[in-house]
Amino acid sequence: MLTTIVLCATLASDSLKFPTVTFDNLERQTFTLPRDFGGERNVVFIAFLRKQQDDVDTWVPFVKPLVARTPGTEYYEIPTIKRMIAPMRWFINNGMRGGIDDRAARERTITLYLDKESFKRSLAITDENTIHVMIVDRPGRVLWRTTGRFSAEKGAELEAALTR
Repeated sequence: MLTTIVLCATLASDSLKFPTVTFDNLERQTFTLPRDFGGERNVVFIAFLRKQQDDVDTWVPFVKPLVARTPGTEYYEIPTIKRMIAPMRWFINNGMRGGIDDRAARERTITLYLDKESFKRSLAITDENTIHVMIVDRPGRVLWRTTGRFSAEKGAELEAALTR
């Protein structure tokens, strides 16, 4: 437990900022992040591989009610893909859109098509083989972070960080 807390405290600092990016959610609404995040604090799930959706899904049953009872908090799923031409982005987004029946889930899913190396550097992400979970405030400061599937310990740390 101490290792995780130290890791979070070390990486969550004023110097770590979510980069400014502009992309559409799956409902075709344009967002400039972090400015357009809906909460003062936002739980952000960054995934790099399709199979990582299963890991994000382990968090949702915990985060959805947590956000509902924590004023000023929202959550977003951020699939992150390398830069590609518009027809390929359209094809991928339509595939994702068709696979998600819940409109609210489509509204909070914002796919980034960008230079992944630069994006990862700005957030001190060194591994694409796991999801990255962060609390990001509207100015873009990363206030807390962890990686991987949900666990009760990680959930408790997230909740404590949101209520500080």
